[in-house]
Amino acid sequence: MSQQHPAKKAGTRPARLDASMSLLNNVIDHSLDDGYAEAAARRGVTGRSHLPTTLRAKLGLAFGLVLAALVVTVGAAQAQRAAPTVEKERQELIDRVEGGTADADDLQGEVDGLRESVAAMQRKALERHGGDKGELTALLSGSTPVQGPGIKLVIDDAKGSGGDGGGPREGSGFADTGRLRDRDLQRVVNGLWESGAEAVAVNGQRLTALSAIRAAGDAILVDNKPLAPPYTLLAIGDGQRLSTTFQDSADGQYLHVIQENYGIRTSIAAQDEVKLPAAPSVNVRTARPVEEEKGSTE
Repeated sequence: MSQQHPAKKAGTRPARLDASMSLLNNVIDHSLDDGYAEAAARRGVTGRSHLPTTLRAKLGLAFGLVLAALVVTVGAAQAQRAAPTVEKERQELIDRVEGGTADADDLQGEVDGLRESVAAMQRKALERHGGDKGELTALLSGSTPVQGPGIKLVIDDAKGSGGDGGGPREGSGFADTGRLRDRDLQRVVNGLWESGAEAVAVNGQRLTALSAIRAAGDAILVDNKPLAPPYTLLAIGDGQRLSTTFQDSADGQYLHVIQENYGIRTSIAAQDEVKLPAAPSVNVRTARPVEEEKGSTE
């Protein structure tokens, strides 16, 4: 007997042979996704140039362009009208600055002249009242320029102004330990005096018994005048002996220590001729004995 196939139900569609390939069929049937469709729809409204195609959109764009042009035109016109006024005010300010600078220069010239006159009178007073030791008094007070053999000592900050702190320089207010400080310069100057220097100057600034070396921030001041490194110290005396005596002294050894530990750069050499200017200002002070009062038992 022949085998009979079961009857198919009425209205039932036969299954597709590629039913197991539904993902591939979806890709083939929908080659353009929804994003491409939206882009195509927008192109129909704005065109390929992305400009509006409808009349209302065009009118809105035109109004925006006209408004922007109006704002730019008004701003340019205002700037053009204000330019002469701004230029005039600028020129007036420049004139005021130049006038003030010229007046300050004139006043500074007068001050310098008065200081020189006062210094000259002070030197004459020292020479007149110094008696037989007038020249020595003038030398020790720094009121006259001097020249003679001596030494030249140059001290400069370390390269990069580095350092690790501590040691004899600990506790100062300077930002780093690779910079020469006011107390370092004080010790060096005192060491030169103690080693036999007859006159000393730092960067052309003559020192006297009343000179002050101090700090203001990171700057070193000598008699209230700021000095910049390198610091050149000129001292009058027996050059070779003065150099040897200073380097062997406690202050000379201190300078050697900060050179070795903190990179301070130094050089010293004897000089056949050293010229030092007079001190810019010398205070003349006199003292008188107190008269005994009547009836005093002394």
